[in-house]
Amino acid sequence: MRDTEPQVAAGKVLWHFTMSLDGFVAGPDHAMEWMTGFTARPGLIEEYVETTGAILGGRDGFDAFPDADTAYGGAWKGQEFVLTHHPDDAPPTERITFLHCDVTEALRIALDAAGGKNVEIFSPTIGRQLLLLGLIDEIDLHIAPVLLGDGIRLFDNPGGAPIRLELVSGDDPHAVVNVRYRPVAAE
Repeated sequence: MRDTEPQVAAGKVLWHFTMSLDGFVAGPDHAMEWMTGFTARPGLIEEYVETTGAILGGRDGFDAFPDADTAYGGAWKGQEFVLTHHPDDAPPTERITFLHCDVTEALRIALDAAGGKNVEIFSPTIGRQLLLLGLIDEIDLHIAPVLLGDGIRLFDNPGGAPIRLELVSGDDPHAVVNVRYRPVAAE
């Protein structure tokens, strides 16, 4: 298996996360400090900065980090949307547009704002809804070598049917991805 091809701006809807090996995209209460100390493929962040036209996230994530700079450490500048059931109590901010509509309308707004570039979905809940509606083009995951054991899962759908995926970065789209890690001794 090879790494993914460089990302291109093709108007795709990407559900994009760094994820722990056990399937969490954030720790309890949206904790994110676990994400430090990992190495990404050279140029990966720049690819996403260049190809992303808009970001659609959820209110829980925004509320956990209302003062956070824009995505990718501030390197990315563009339209950010937060879908919420309660926009009236959202703090005013220049960089975020709060949306109160259904998820398909929110995606349409984000796609229009993206101007032909990709829309990144930064919410497990919104991503799950769009996936179940058939509106996710790709799931971009960066699996970090860490086990969190608790937190916010990428995909949580109790009682739902399995959703089969095709591997984009290999010769066999139905191949299992094999990873092998060793535990690191505690300091």
